[in-house]
Amino acid sequence: MDPQTRAVRSWLIMQKDFRWFFTGQTVSLFGSSMAPVALAFAVLDASGSMSQLGVVLVARMVPLLAFLLIGGATADRFSRRSVLVLANSGSALTQGGVAALLLSGHYSLFAVATLELLNGVLTAFTTPALRGVVPELVDKSHLRQANSLLGSARNVSKILGPSVSGVLVVTVGSGAAIAFDAMSFLIAALCLARLPLTARASVLQQPSVLTDIYEGWTQFRRTPWVWTVTVAFCVVNLVQTGTWQILGPALTQQLSGAQTWGFLLSARGAGLLVMGALMYRLVVRHLLRLGLLMGAIGALPLIALGAHQHTPWLITAAFIGGLGSSALGISWDTSLQEHVPAHALSRVSSYDNLLSYISIPIGQLCVGPLAHALGGFHVALAAGILYAVAAVTPLASTAVRKLPHTVATRTSSPLAASEGQALSLAASVAVSNEIDAPVAESGNSL
Repeated sequence: MDPQTRAVRSWLIMQKDFRWFFTGQTVSLFGSSMAPVALAFAVLDASGSMSQLGVVLVARMVPLLAFLLIGGATADRFSRRSVLVLANSGSALTQGGVAALLLSGHYSLFAVATLELLNGVLTAFTTPALRGVVPELVDKSHLRQANSLLGSARNVSKILGPSVSGVLVVTVGSGAAIAFDAMSFLIAALCLARLPLTARASVLQQPSVLTDIYEGWTQFRRTPWVWTVTVAFCVVNLVQTGTWQILGPALTQQLSGAQTWGFLLSARGAGLLVMGALMYRLVVRHLLRLGLLMGAIGALPLIALGAHQHTPWLITAAFIGGLGSSALGISWDTSLQEHVPAHALSRVSSYDNLLSYISIPIGQLCVGPLAHALGGFHVALAAGILYAVAAVTPLASTAVRKLPHTVATRTSSPLAASEGQALSLAASVAVSNEIDAPVAESGNSL
């Protein structure tokens, strides 16, 4: 690792505010990655009904989508720290309530669905605020590295969290796993409470929330590169999420056995981690252009499935696909944080999230009937091709192709007043060199 890269990473870790944020997010992400597995088994064990599980999942997803715009306006209107602390505290209560019901043996569909509905509302406030708070903690020239570090927590959580949750479900029960999720939200709230309270104009001097939402829409539609890429994410999620999550396991089992699906998920996770380390060091003038080009190779796993490839090729495709998804994720988050005005970032992000996510349930509902009518392998192949085309289509826009990236230099780095200072700072923090900063997939491209 070159001295400046090491120094930048060390500076990020040593910054008290970013360190508290990173710690809180790491714990919260790990707990949240455990919850879906635990909740699924809890509902199935208590009711034996797939329909009840569907009700619980929909109960969380619908309010999340419905309140995203209000969440974005709130995060831009008030202190993002306050929004995050309150939302995480509320999530601790809702998940704690679910855990209490399960641990006490008093499962009720109405009660669990209601608590998950409230959790979905709170998540709608958390999601836009998280993207908006990072630029308040980190200099613009170091956003890419900060997003890489945060992505490392997200990716490792996605890999380890479900496995740990499965072990807890088998050994101590689903309630205990969800209780851990509740505790993780509480720890996150305590960590986030240590962040500085960013000043906002008096609420009495601000327009109404509806006006804020409209102004966010105006900012969104007047920024061509943002809505162009968001539309692409909408298409990607439409064709990819349902195909990968629903058809993926079934097609893999037909090709080479059920155990191969686990290998594919692990290979994809490894790709995410490897590209995160590479993106941390990358110096490029047009980051979003690179991210979209790399994002297109995220379609390879679907194409390989649709082409009836055998296990070695499937695993290779999954690894390469993880590389592409990782590059797209960090380039998108960093580009938004660099170029969208800070006062509107959460609102613009909420429109980005809403329009990206809204196609997910549509794809999940349609993939089964399409596979039945056309054949699962044909659907997977077509989905992969559409994924790749959708990922690169925004590059037809000059605004997307030419969007510049702020690159940290020795003169812009807050810790690089001299090479000697940078080397000294880097040496002062013991951070492993083996996994520097794996980055997550895009928050929108699932």
